[in-house]
Amino acid sequence: MDEITICIDTAREGMLQTVAFFEKELQKLRAGKASPQMLDGIKVDYYGNPTPIEQVSNISTPDARQIIIQPWERNMLQPIEKAIINANIDVTPQNNGEFIRLVVPTPTEEKRRDMVRKAKQEAEQAKIGVRNTRRTANETAKKLKDEGLPEDTAIKLEGDIQKLTDDFISKIDKITEMKEKEIMTI
Repeated sequence: MDEITICIDTAREGMLQTVAFFEKELQKLRAGKASPQMLDGIKVDYYGNPTPIEQVSNISTPDARQIIIQPWERNMLQPIEKAIINANIDVTPQNNGEFIRLVVPTPTEEKRRDMVRKAKQEAEQAKIGVRNTRRTANETAKKLKDEGLPEDTAIKLEGDIQKLTDDFISKIDKITEMKEKEIMTI
């Protein structure tokens, strides 16, 4: 019975990781609101080392339209500005010598539709990840059956795996629906 618990727990953990990654990817899609996550993945040249922007500055969002980046060292203003421009996030940095201001423009209807399309693509990738986890768990269940697990227990295990899969697919659909509403709301 321990193998069954391990099989289900491993499948659940894999699906949780897939959904967590999916949510992180969705955060990168801006819905016209300023968010520090827009800067995730941007590296600044910090004395020759590529360093995440959040490790060389304080990032805040004073309102829904702007992000303020306050470097801990003033000489980092230029490298931060350059990194943002090179990251091509569709926002032009404004450097006033003290901090960098990013004013997030309101996306056009066409841009919003593109973002929704991208969110749906990410959702489909997440569903594929969940289904791959299901396949692996079903293969484990089949091995257990071949090793002597009673057939009715193996069928119940496969049913539990399918229920887990359905729950996570449903969760992905709900997250996608919420993100779509967020994107399309002006």
